[in-house]
Amino acid sequence: MINFEELEKNLNISFKNKDLLTQAFCHRSYLNENPDFKLSHNERLEFLGDAVLELVTTEYIFTNYPDKPEGDMTSWRASLVNANTLYEVALEIKFNEFVLLSQGEEKENGRSKKYILADSFEAFIGSLYLDQGYQACKDFIEKHLIKKKLEEIIEKKLYKDPKSLFQERSQEIESVTPTYQVIEETGPDHMKNFIVGVFLKEQLIAEGEGLSKHEAELNAASKALKVKKWE
Repeated sequence: MINFEELEKNLNISFKNKDLLTQAFCHRSYLNENPDFKLSHNERLEFLGDAVLELVTTEYIFTNYPDKPEGDMTSWRASLVNANTLYEVALEIKFNEFVLLSQGEEKENGRSKKYILADSFEAFIGSLYLDQGYQACKDFIEKHLIKKKLEEIIEKKLYKDPKSLFQERSQEIESVTPTYQVIEETGPDHMKNFIVGVFLKEQLIAEGEGLSKHEAELNAASKALKVKKWE
């Protein structure tokens, strides 16, 4: 069994209700193989954590950038709380070592899957909120997410939508509007995975993957910008 005391020590956080911490890392697949496990999966905690995460990041940006318009603040927040950023942070604090997965997911490198780690991060926020309240979540999110990622997002303009940027570059340089096409769609209805290709005329420039068509299109556009050296 995974030792969550090690995680608490690493984060310098001690949960009053240890079950909340364990549940935050319990993937649905684990229960399929362990139906008698005493806890539920982490999807409800993820729902709660997502809301807390959005409020904390909104409050921080609003307070610390008083002269910025709504559009900029919205873009910065979206870049902070998207799956890519949460996945990076989850890896940095080694959440991948604590996820409870089925043997099948383990074999398919589930600990390295972006959506599993991003969801676990949100679920952890939800469990921390229930166990210790808003201020503890705020301290954690500011330390591990906002202060590590926001400055880079602003400086490198990572908040710009790669799909919009790729369209601008395509029209400006090649006088072509890119198109997107779903190449592959896998997984059950509640957990679809999409691979989308971005094309200039008939030429496939790059492919992107995501849990929604929109996310896959953004990832495809981001890769296409690198392929074309239009970053």
